[in-house]
Amino acid sequence: QIIVVNGKLNSGFQGCQLLGTSAELGREAHADQSVTILHAKVAQKSYGNEKRFFCPPPCVYITGHGWKKQTCFVFIAVQPSQMFACAKTLFISDQDKRKHFCLLLRLFLGNRQEVGSFQSRMIKVISKPSQKRQSMKNADLCISSCSRVALFNRLRSQTVSTRYLSVDRGAFIASARHWTAFTITMGKLDDQCAEQGGFVLSEGFICYGCVVQLVCTESGAALPPMVIRKVNKQHAILDVDEPVSQLHKCAFQFRDNPHAYLCLTNDAIIQYQAPFSVRDPSKVVLNDGSCWTIIGVEVVEFTFNQGLACITTPVSPFPVVTGLEVNGGGHVAMLEIHGENFTPHLKVWFGNGEAETMYKSPKSLLCVVPDVSVFSDGWRCLRRVITVPLSLVRLDGLIYRTSYSFTYTPELQPPPSARMTAGGGKREGGMGNRTSLSSCTLFPFLSSSSSALTTQICVRERRKETVRNTRPYGHWLLISVMWEKLQTERFSCPKQ
Repeated sequence: QIIVVNGKLNSGFQGCQLLGTSAELGREAHADQSVTILHAKVAQKSYGNEKRFFCPPPCVYITGHGWKKQTCFVFIAVQPSQMFACAKTLFISDQDKRKHFCLLLRLFLGNRQEVGSFQSRMIKVISKPSQKRQSMKNADLCISSCSRVALFNRLRSQTVSTRYLSVDRGAFIASARHWTAFTITMGKLDDQCAEQGGFVLSEGFICYGCVVQLVCTESGAALPPMVIRKVNKQHAILDVDEPVSQLHKCAFQFRDNPHAYLCLTNDAIIQYQAPFSVRDPSKVVLNDGSCWTIIGVEVVEFTFNQGLACITTPVSPFPVVTGLEVNGGGHVAMLEIHGENFTPHLKVWFGNGEAETMYKSPKSLLCVVPDVSVFSDGWRCLRRVITVPLSLVRLDGLIYRTSYSFTYTPELQPPPSARMTAGGGKREGGMGNRTSLSSCTLFPFLSSSSSALTTQICVRERRKETVRNTRPYGHWLLISVMWEKLQTERFSCPKQ
């Protein structure tokens, strides 16, 4: 547990280092406030007097214009709109018998007002990196494609010489303070695939000898495709194809230049020309700067908005949405929201409209899907896809942003069976003359009798997801009548 009050800190773990103080922040109405926690998926246990500090250290980023008038002394300014803090001396002693744990960040303002408590993902405790070939039984220790990782280098096994692969203004650097989360993707090079630069993504666990690519999750900066190699005693082994595991030492061989490896020198990232071993041609001799340690990381983001309300109570417990499920169809579609920390004081909002919400449990909320007419100005707007963000709003006006949105998808072509025909009716014409209609064909924009409902989860950038709903829009009917003709012509109703 990390407690921050006016720049002073107490820690349930052993020590959290403060990096400085920040200037006074300002807050303006309708501005979002975000708290982002970055941390590793695993942590090594310490034994005896040895202290194995968490590596990379857990980091907290504060972003958003809503913080401008709020003082927060624990953070230092990294960028004008971003504040940063890092816990460099956290460790787990050998007296702690837990196999998993979470980090808890308690955030206070300079006036001792509590912002709230923010919890990390689960972290697995390990004694040391596993050197055995991993199986599906230990899948949580393997590095999978499209997951987030961090890379660090430790010269001569000294903690003070640790450098992290990072991105600064689009350039790759070796930093002693900041580390960057990278999305690691496995694939193969295909000259025929020009749309993705010849790199075709594939799923599964990353194995040594595979072609991988590292992409910064924040800026999108990417290194060229490289071959990941296992490192053993300062040598890159070329004939190993086992899965890559947490805290393994590895090297990255450039695909275009087999002798070049990703390397750091001081704070710069360079290519190191590695010679083959004289005794064993399946090994390559590396220097210290070419040996990287890989570890999986998690990124947890909490975004809220105080709006025009003056919120003095903590924003926690912070509701977290983990999934959506649509039930029913037609005009009574229900949306079930799965997650954590739900309370009866929360309402579901579709865009700027509140939905009728029912509290089911701390892990489930039910709401009625609003009619699409709430988000449209006329029937012409109903012929396009409409996507609205989903938010949770507390009764005091505090808005919790989610990474989910709801999409209304129209059926542009009505089914033939949905056409309705009315005959023998009479209608007043525009010129005051009584006009008889021989037939009037009504084309439903979406069949109100159809109860077909399909849902689809789509993964977007920054892990945003969308539920697509093809339920009927509602009651709108497009009446195919030639009104201009009706004003000038008369039709006689056919005799029965």
